[in-house]
Amino acid sequence: MSEKKNILVTGGLGFIGSNFIPYFLEKYPDYHVINLDLVTYAGEEKNLAELENHPRYTLVKGDVRDRDLVETIFYRFDIRGVIHFAAESHVDNSISNPGVFIETNVNGTFILIDVAYRYWMQRPFYCKPGYADCRFHHISTDEVYGTLGETGLFTEETPYAPNSPYSASKASSDMIVRSYYHTYGMNTVTTNCSNNYGPKQHDEKLIPTIIRKALSGAPIPIYGNGGNVRDWLYVKDHCRGIDLAFHKGDAGEVYNIGGKNEKDNNYIARTVCDILDEMCPGTSGPYKEQVTYVEDRAGHDRRYAIDASKIENKLGWKAEENFESGIRKTVEWYLEKYKQKN
Repeated sequence: MSEKKNILVTGGLGFIGSNFIPYFLEKYPDYHVINLDLVTYAGEEKNLAELENHPRYTLVKGDVRDRDLVETIFYRFDIRGVIHFAAESHVDNSISNPGVFIETNVNGTFILIDVAYRYWMQRPFYCKPGYADCRFHHISTDEVYGTLGETGLFTEETPYAPNSPYSASKASSDMIVRSYYHTYGMNTVTTNCSNNYGPKQHDEKLIPTIIRKALSGAPIPIYGNGGNVRDWLYVKDHCRGIDLAFHKGDAGEVYNIGGKNEKDNNYIARTVCDILDEMCPGTSGPYKEQVTYVEDRAGHDRRYAIDASKIENKLGWKAEENFESGIRKTVEWYLEKYKQKN
């Protein structure tokens, strides 16, 4: 990277971004992070309360679809890198309201990378003097690959087959980033991750929902028969993978980041309930008795699993947490959060 290291992070108040920015600022004392966030229901300012008055952190409230605002940020701060988290990401919401996913995930990504291209480059394949090291890092998901059968893993060569409006919008944004590398020679990198879990995740997601419902004595809703399988990645492990890909990944490359922790939703619910029984016992029996199966989500992909060998072998990344260690830390964090609410 160049000496002046003003980095634009989009969607940094969301789950992964709000774990990434404190990690990044602590590790790299020469970075100034500008966080562009719309501050929607999925991203709250309190997620980064620990950075209030931090000298190398600036929050800009606004929309990645606002081209004038994005251009102003680039020129005001002389942005030298982008890490693009901002996205609508809740699959259920994409089924009921797909339009906003297209607007934010597709159009927003296009505006962001197009502004970066015009700020960093003179013309295709020719950077402006001093801007050759500027990189655009796009954060994506394993859901762009569709669904797996009982065996096999997603690799970087797996054909795209998105099955929900959410995953289709992310697949589209991936293709936009790819095109700017191949057509314009932009320094891009894309990472596709498996299911993240850990602190600061929105209450609507599976693990926080299990904990919330268990503690309140309400039914714990599990889709279908609970047999849907995901590869679970602890969010701090993901942050380290993003860091490596941003700094050391090859331009134009895609890196899949997965935790090698394939678990079905029944296992997740049972494990979380068992930990809650130990840490915060209920008064009316084991929490797992509250598990209730509900009508399955439309088009619900059956299984995701990532082959992370490329980022492991090329960049030296390795997940530090297995699911059993990561889920314990996660439950502890949410117990503290929900205690403070009550």
